[in-house]
Amino acid sequence: MGPRSLSLLTAFALGQISVAAAAQPAPGGPPAVGVVRAERQQITQSDEFIGRIQAVNRVALVARVSAFLEKRLFVEGSEVKMGDLLYQLEQPPFQAQVDVSKATVDQLEAQHRNAEIALERAQQLLKTLAGPQATVDSALATERALAAQIAGAQAQLQTAEINLGYTEIRAPIDGKISSTSVTEGNVVSPTSGTLASLVSQDPMYVVFAIAQRTGLDLRNRYAAKGGYSAVVIKLRLPDGRVYGEDGKLDYVSPTVAENTDTLTLRGSIPNPVFPGMEAGQPGSRELADGEFVTVLLEGVQPVPVLAIPRAAVLSDQQGDYVYVVDAQGKAQIRRLQLGQSTPTTAVVTSGLQEGELVISEGLQRVVRPGEAVSAGPASPPPAMPPSAAPGGSDAKPPSAAAKPASGDAGAKP
Repeated sequence: MGPRSLSLLTAFALGQISVAAAAQPAPGGPPAVGVVRAERQQITQSDEFIGRIQAVNRVALVARVSAFLEKRLFVEGSEVKMGDLLYQLEQPPFQAQVDVSKATVDQLEAQHRNAEIALERAQQLLKTLAGPQATVDSALATERALAAQIAGAQAQLQTAEINLGYTEIRAPIDGKISSTSVTEGNVVSPTSGTLASLVSQDPMYVVFAIAQRTGLDLRNRYAAKGGYSAVVIKLRLPDGRVYGEDGKLDYVSPTVAENTDTLTLRGSIPNPVFPGMEAGQPGSRELADGEFVTVLLEGVQPVPVLAIPRAAVLSDQQGDYVYVVDAQGKAQIRRLQLGQSTPTTAVVTSGLQEGELVISEGLQRVVRPGEAVSAGPASPPPAMPPSAAPGGSDAKPPSAAAKPASGDAGAKP
């Protein structure tokens, strides 16, 4: 036998050995994986938006008359009550005008009384034929003219009293006042601009914009429970803390912004004084006018969703997917559409049926779809406080005790 024949014989023998080795089962049998059953859970869904805090009431204090500013009677940055005296303007010129107007009214009333007496006398003489009709007519005209002058003088008196009242600038609302822009001794007038600003403190508004599509999703999601009124507003503050008070949505803009295709929403939320502090002290309230916050819209009641462990979800260029174990004990791919998810739980909106067995452990052992696997219950997730679970205390952990059995892949637990 020549060298060429020996080489061919050796290659044939090696090929037969490879085929025989491929026909042998893998050592140890199918790969072991941990599975959980896709189940419906009651969770509270939330949506996040960027918002800004706004005061419910905002007042720019201005002078209504021209006068010297005599006193400033508030502490800048403090909280004031409705009716508190804030600025005192010079009063003597306005008081003098009130006194002059009162004297004019008194004078005209005296003249009017005399005219009434003259009219009565002329009417009595006319009855005895001792007086002409012309005298009566003249006396009547004089009386009516004086009555009209009295009405005009009383209007001037009322105007003078109003202007005198304008020398006291009082707080029209409860709220926190800004620094003053004009100090004592300066002349102020209606053209002087804003003397100080006053903003209300409790409650506050939070205003935020959402995409029109998101607004429709929210409305449809909670349509059966009252629509927009079925959501509660929570705030995440700039330092990452969740604000302790809840708010309610009270306004949705009637039009959609053309340039951004967004709706403007507004909620009202309490802003109480911190325990142990007094209103007006620096930092006595959590929320401040103009502050940026993260708005969390949450349903007032949990909603049922199909949920699986987040660790079971894989991703590639086509999107998200999971491996499930079918009735024959083989791993199969399911392409998913995910809703809101947390680091531990994924909400599935489509692509997966309730009751299917999802591989959540040992995914690295699954080489290809259609491969037989040895499925067992996955390890239970670590315990976590109710506040960290999806939807708070209403959420339920995914079942980890579902065992695969022939024909039960679609059965409910």
